[in-house]
Amino acid sequence: MKSFAVTLCSVLLLASFAVAQAPTLTALPNTVFVGADGKFETAPDTALIQFNISAQADTAKAAYDQASKSAETTRGVLRSNGIDPKAAEIGFYSINPMYDWKNPKRKVIGYQVTTSVSLKLKDFSKIGPMTQQLADASVSESQSLSYTLENMDEAKTKAVADAYHRAHSSAQALASASGRTLGELSYASVDTFENIRVIAPMRRGVQMAMSAEAAGPTEQFTPQNVTVTAHVNAMFVLK
Repeated sequence: MKSFAVTLCSVLLLASFAVAQAPTLTALPNTVFVGADGKFETAPDTALIQFNISAQADTAKAAYDQASKSAETTRGVLRSNGIDPKAAEIGFYSINPMYDWKNPKRKVIGYQVTTSVSLKLKDFSKIGPMTQQLADASVSESQSLSYTLENMDEAKTKAVADAYHRAHSSAQALASASGRTLGELSYASVDTFENIRVIAPMRRGVQMAMSAEAAGPTEQFTPQNVTVTAHVNAMFVLK
């Protein structure tokens, strides 16, 4: 919904948007203030796979040894898919005691060792085989998959440019309708938003079985586009 407020020598255009609201500004003589949304949409170029390596045992050393074995299995899965293990990022190992909460003395009954692993892939055809192999090896209880852009800043710049062009067009139309000439930009504010496509976590035991020759889940399909939106508020001088 739009409303117009006219001063002696100025026209102020205010618009309310669902994703962003214009800042509160004092109406200035001989200016026009507009707001516009813009976006940039493109196919993702990077897949991010994330999962935890977790092990439980009676002693901290035994749990750590099991986690280390799972980590080595993970490295083997990566190598079998032509991926250098160094491409994966692994977090710190955390060791937590496990208690018998039914026992008033809270007796320690074991230890759990956990660490996180994240991997960025450019070749989407490797996602299916690799996630299945990790599930078969019981490395992790669940895995998550998301799609994104490697250069998100460039996408944001294009979304901002689109929003600015729309704002400028609106200001130009209003200036022309009022018999004025649009001048230079005197103020602007920008907000950007991005959507990241996240696939629901895949849990071991409920994943669909796939043969080694099965096509990856993204083959012959297009992952949902990554959309970056921007909102620009701009004030122009009226001549």
